Amino acid sequence: MTTTTPGAAEAELAIGGMTCASCAARIEKKLNRMDGVEATVNYATEKAKVTYREDVTVADLIATVEATGYTAQEAQPEPVSTSESASGAGSAREEGVELRPLRQRLTAAVVLTVPVIAMAMVPALQFEYWQWLSLTLAAPVVTYAAWPFHKAAWTNAKHGAATMDTLISVGTSAAFLWSLWALFFGTAGTPGMTHPFEFTIARTDGAGNIYLEAAAGVTAFILAGRYFEARSKRKAGAALKALLELGAKDVTVLRDGREELIAVGELKVGDRFLVRPGEKIATDGVVVEGSSAVDASMLTGESAPVEVGTGDSVTGATLNAGGRLVVEATRVGADTQLARMAKLVEDAQNGKAAAQRLADKISAVFVPIVIALALGTLGFWLGNGAGLTAAFTAAVAVLIIACPCALGLATPTALMVGTGRGAQLGILIKGPEVLETTRKADTIVLDKTGTVTTGKMTLLAVHTAEGTDEAEVLRLAGALEHSSEHPIAQAVASGAAARIGTLPAPEDFANIPGLGVQGIVDGHAVLVGREQLLAEWAITLPVELQRAKAEAEAKGRTAIAVAWDGEARAVLEVADAIKETSPEAIKRLRALGLTPILLTGDNKAVAEAVAAEVGIAPEHVIAEVMPQDKVDVIKRLQSEGRSVAMVGDGVNDAAALAQADLGLAMGTGTDAAIEAGDLTLVRGDLRIAADAIRLSRKTLATIKSNLFWAFAYNVAALPLAAAGLLNPMIAGAAMAFSSVFVVGNSLRLRGFQPADR
Repeated sequence: MTTTTPGAAEAELAIGGMTCASCAARIEKKLNRMDGVEATVNYATEKAKVTYREDVTVADLIATVEATGYTAQEAQPEPVSTSESASGAGSAREEGVELRPLRQRLTAAVVLTVPVIAMAMVPALQFEYWQWLSLTLAAPVVTYAAWPFHKAAWTNAKHGAATMDTLISVGTSAAFLWSLWALFFGTAGTPGMTHPFEFTIARTDGAGNIYLEAAAGVTAFILAGRYFEARSKRKAGAALKALLELGAKDVTVLRDGREELIAVGELKVGDRFLVRPGEKIATDGVVVEGSSAVDASMLTGESAPVEVGTGDSVTGATLNAGGRLVVEATRVGADTQLARMAKLVEDAQNGKAAAQRLADKISAVFVPIVIALALGTLGFWLGNGAGLTAAFTAAVAVLIIACPCALGLATPTALMVGTGRGAQLGILIKGPEVLETTRKADTIVLDKTGTVTTGKMTLLAVHTAEGTDEAEVLRLAGALEHSSEHPIAQAVASGAAARIGTLPAPEDFANIPGLGVQGIVDGHAVLVGREQLLAEWAITLPVELQRAKAEAEAKGRTAIAVAWDGEARAVLEVADAIKETSPEAIKRLRALGLTPILLTGDNKAVAEAVAAEVGIAPEHVIAEVMPQDKVDVIKRLQSEGRSVAMVGDGVNDAAALAQADLGLAMGTGTDAAIEAGDLTLVRGDLRIAADAIRLSRKTLATIKSNLFWAFAYNVAALPLAAAGLLNPMIAGAAMAFSSVFVVGNSLRLRGFQPADR
């Protein structure tokens, strides 16, 4: 619990027992009715974020939630540093405990339902006592497997609400109970009874009709949808886990002149610890000894490594890319920048408006109407002297035909086919809630580093002085830089090796901290680094190289001077290279009605140069932003009435991806970004983002058409049922045809093709 403003406090509650988005809406509504309370409830994360006055207690909040029919307790914060193996095992155990009962119910339902449906739909399988075997198999499905629906329906009923659970429970119960009556008190239990294919419309008393296949089939279909939804939902907190796992696990502290390896969690403010080249910095601190280049791109988004020395601040989880450092810890645990970023991600996720499923919206209106119509049908036929049996048959027929068999398939089949096709194309869609946002999105924010650009330093150009051979420059400079661990040096070495092949070995190599490197290569005294390094040897750049250096820096690139034998020979340009596909991707995103905005932690000159190259207007460039500022930028755009999509790949993007209406994470990036995103793009090609949005929109359109036809068949048959004219085989055939139609409509998504095919 944290105090927010004078007289107000903030708490986070873990909510249990929610079965659909309307449950979250109901809890939120009840909490907001309390005086001095403002609450948002997130169905995906199963948490409520509540701001309340001093005269309200957490116990009062929990009591309100429990009075609404759900469980609540104060949420426990995630540990900031944990063992990787323990965390993974704990997560697996937690997932297993929650999903196991649902998986067991689904398995039982599928195994028992298949023969029930087969016997009901294939007359050749209807042996002498088939209806009694159907009852034996269907009973556990309607009672044990469907228990979560019945329980939720009862909870809803106590609070005067109706959802999909109500419709499923009432429909399956009505079908099952009527089948029991027909078997024990009607003529359906007669040995040799069959369900022939008779497509006649005639009034019947229903004594010979059983609907066990409808009761069991609906239960199995919808349980399957719930199971896959629950599996997806369990990953909601994975962004936080991925962020917290990013940090170092162990750290070498210096105590009494000795090196001692301890867990990061034992580190205290004031401790001095050692960071060797290639190791992660354990926590936020200040360098007290040594100098190095620190790769902070995953946290800050800045592509170029940062030079640090004595007195400079460093951030936990960043990578020491150069020399040996001794750092004094200034912040540990929950106070570190990494932990604060994890909190940003959690706040952004909890602050998202819960996605209300379309089926639940329709059910909220459809269910009460159907129940009222069934009661009206019963009353009408009783009042007209049709007899109790005929009246009850007509009323139950209304409930049975309204029970949405195809509705159980509408979302899962389209989502399964759409996500399957997406996976083939390198697009991972997390769930149905994501799809609605893709339709509404009108602005797309693009992280620069690793998204529009490659995310790693690359040798882009070589400018030589008059009379100097480019291959010779690359051979000598590349040989010297190959011995350095600095990321910029490695970019030069890699670029040189790619262009000319094997590099010679240098002699008398020396690294000059913050300036560059020097050494002997093939008998030449070579200098590679900043212009200041050359100046210390009284070497100046000729006019043409000075001009090349100025132009490179104006584009936001790093300019490296090369000299040997007392003379300046070349200037090398190194930068984070733009991906070849990025300009085409920007065009495709615009064609989808999206306004691209470039967002980066890099300086303005770099950002504007990249934007110009890919076709983004200068006014749509936002540069030099820290992670928390990225979240603020997304919020500001949303406050302007925009529906914001964001593409990113780094830890620094995770909170912004969670805050955005639609987060697209590059699969080549970090786990934290991938888990915070709604769509994951497996390949690092920005064109896939446009394909992902197109596929998501098409999948959503398919789901909506499925839902329409699933209800249309039910609604069209309701008048026949209310009139007492519904033949059970017509009802079964209509239900089967609607299901086949929904599946066939969903399968059309398999033909989706990327724009470049």
